Amino acid sequence: MASPQAAKIISMLRSQPRPSSAPAYEQSRRGMESFARGADADVICTAVDANGVPAEWVDGPGVDGARVILYLHGGGYTAGSIVTHRQLAGWLSKAAGTRVLIIDYRLAPEHPHPAAVDDAVAAYQFLLAQGIAPGHVVIAGDSAGGGLTAAALIAIRDRGIALPAGGVMISAWTDISGSGESLNTRASLDPMISDGGVGLRRSARAYQPEGPLTAPTASPLFADLAGLPPLLIQVGTHEVLFDDSTRFDAAARAAGVETTLEVWNEMVHVFHVFAWMLPEAREAIESFGAFVKERTGAGGAE
Repeated sequence: MASPQAAKIISMLRSQPRPSSAPAYEQSRRGMESFARGADADVICTAVDANGVPAEWVDGPGVDGARVILYLHGGGYTAGSIVTHRQLAGWLSKAAGTRVLIIDYRLAPEHPHPAAVDDAVAAYQFLLAQGIAPGHVVIAGDSAGGGLTAAALIAIRDRGIALPAGGVMISAWTDISGSGESLNTRASLDPMISDGGVGLRRSARAYQPEGPLTAPTASPLFADLAGLPPLLIQVGTHEVLFDDSTRFDAAARAAGVETTLEVWNEMVHVFHVFAWMLPEAREAIESFGAFVKERTGAGGAE
């Protein structure tokens, strides 16, 4: 059973006013940033140009500068930013004991697929150019950023670049074609995505305006996943995108990829952002940190 705080979060989300139709992209972006919380006082944030991609180093106290999480924010590929995910990046930095490089990849509809994928790969190459070993990097992201994590790993593999140590996919949107049953069967459970999928369908076509929505780096669920590094996949049972995680986990396993699927009972989409009051979110972030430590050899093991 979920904690009492989970019920409070759901009640709070359901009480928020919802527009009668999907808002314009600029409204979505401003809305996300208006609810953003800043990084904790003990976290240092420093802007950087990551191979042409606007980025920010987010460093918790005493982090190991040789190990890095490359973080890709959510927002349906049309919204989200460093600002909206700075606090979460700080929590992840502290949990993993590593630096976090969070990037402002280009957004649709101004910059459709594969712009976001190209920016993620460029940022990864920036890390390698800084002397960070591939085995000391984990790529991670939430929602669209979780799907982008998988897409970036696929692109890195296909371009012959040395792969990172692993990937973490939080509440990942891996199928922008919307074929998962949970989009309908769990629609009443997830107040984070409460518009019946209108926004998801709009964002999908903004991101992939031409060509199939099942293209491998737009919907990595349908890609060849063989050869990807170990993955941690975290998802809540109340998510409309629940099937995007479970089906991706099954597809990755079938391709021979080492995966760990963590299913969190009664949790909503990207519940990690509520770690300031939600114990399950704090536990998930600690599990994320433990995965990064294990994969990057923190503490001396390589």
